[in-house]
This record gives sequence, C-alpha cells and structure tokens, in this order.
Amino acid sequence: MVFAPHTSKWDFVIGKLILIVFGLQSKFMIRKESFWFPLGLLLRQLGGIPVDRKQPATLPTAMANEIKKRERITLVIAPEGTRKLTTHWKKGFYVIAQQAQVPICLCYIDWGKKTGGIFPNAILPPFDDYEGVLTFIQNHYRGMEGKHPEQFSLEFE
Repeated sequence: MVFAPHTSKWDFVIGKLILIVFGLQSKFMIRKESFWFPLGLLLRQLGGIPVDRKQPATLPTAMANEIKKRERITLVIAPEGTRKLTTHWKKGFYVIAQQAQVPICLCYIDWGKKTGGIFPNAILPPFDDYEGVLTFIQNHYRGMEGKHPEQFSLEFE
C-alpha cells in the first residue's frame, strides 16, 4: 500500500486508524534506529519492520523476499521517504511490488478535506510500465493536502 501524503507524525496515527476501520493489520518500515527499548517493543507490536537506511540498494529486494515468505501481508509505504518536502518520491515501493509480484494499492489522508481511505479501483498489478504507474498515482493524489501542505510534492525519481 502506498500511503500519501506524508507530512506529519500524525499521518501514522490517522493512517493506522483508517486501516483498522478497513479491518487491515498492516506492517510498515521504519528506520532501525527507532527500535530502542522500550519504543522498539511498541513499534513491533504496531507492525514496525526495522530497516537499515544506510543500505538503500538492498532494501527493495529484502522487503520483496520478506513479502514472498508470508501468505498474507499488508505493507504500508510512504514513498516520499520523509515528512519533509522532497522533490522526488523514492522508487522503492514500485521495485518491491514488482519483485514480490504483488499489487500496489493507493491509500490517502487528505487533511484539507479531512478525509482518508483507500482509493476505489486504485489497485495496480506489478507491471513494467513505471511511467504509466507514476501518471496513475499522480492523477489520484493531485489536489490532496498533507497536514503541512507545503511539504507535499508529486515529483518522482
């Protein structure tokens, strides 16, 4: 699942509640440095998967392998990779889905309209048209506002 925009720590809280409403137990990636005691226990209970951001090239393959091991998993990714303004989304969400051969589902929080959820009919199969996927995503998130709107951009790597 791609979850955007991601401009505030509150996105996690609200996003987690939205997924609970949909009956989904989700996992999410978070930097391994956040897994100190006792916070690490809470993060794991909430679905956190520690990742080493110093090894970005190996992360998509490692996550794809983790997905393949499981019968069922909902992995939520904020492709901006940060809550700060970034001029380029990271491509990892696409690479993970393609390598794991799983669909990409689009979810959102629109702080401007005070809505959030899963876009209907926004499930993409893992195919080779990266530019087409980006256009599809941009069309769905265009006009969305993050909690801090100045920190959200629809630019991609």
